[in-house]
Amino acid sequence: MKDDKTIIDSHFLKSHEARSVRILAEYEKVNSELEKHKITSTLTFFGSARFLPKDEAENALMDAKKNNKNIKEAEVDLENSKYYEEARALSFKLTEWAHQKSKKRNQLVVATGAGPGIMEAANRGANEAGGKTIGFGIKLPQEQINNKYITPGLSFQFYYFFMRKLFLTYMAKATIMFPGGIGTIDELSEIWTLKQTERIQSPMPIVLVGKSYWNKLINFNMLVEKKVVSQEELDMVHMSDSIEDAFNYLTKEIK
Repeated sequence: MKDDKTIIDSHFLKSHEARSVRILAEYEKVNSELEKHKITSTLTFFGSARFLPKDEAENALMDAKKNNKNIKEAEVDLENSKYYEEARALSFKLTEWAHQKSKKRNQLVVATGAGPGIMEAANRGANEAGGKTIGFGIKLPQEQINNKYITPGLSFQFYYFFMRKLFLTYMAKATIMFPGGIGTIDELSEIWTLKQTERIQSPMPIVLVGKSYWNKLINFNMLVEKKVVSQEELDMVHMSDSIEDAFNYLTKEIK
């Protein structure tokens, strides 16, 4: 009797007709790994992929001054590096607190979009605190490889943006938004909308770190004045200018 051979029709699997199969496979793959690690809840960090650690930014500025080239850009990078260090520190503190709160390493696990910048900083802080940490990555021109601080077995690469957003959100007990660009704005808008429409019914706090940045980016008071956002809806978002304030607010609000 000849051995059976599995026939893989790669052409069909990549076709329009097989899209539902690909979506289901992507969901089941990630969900099964999370179940294997017994992950039941997350703390999700969002923010720019372009921010550098402080030491790298300082070295880049020294090189720029030495070569008399791109000095202004390097100065901005150094200024922004404070957000990297703040995300790292906040993630560390929250991971330690989560361990004390639950005595388990599979609850309130720090999760990110797996890339560099704020995502790397949050994964790094959780890793340094001895916690598990998750990376929900996606292959993009500027984000090819998941960062090295993610726990082995919890580093994922998505094809579909909406599936990645699902996993970033649906187990989250809190979302922490650091300054970022188009992707971060999109994520804030979607999560805020889900809260506003009660699609997210849990008391999931949304924290914006970097009050001056967010107030320059979005005129929140004008939204209320023009009655396109209610004060109650605006109160769904907490803005913070310090790691201590963000930590205290989160640890009080997380259920």
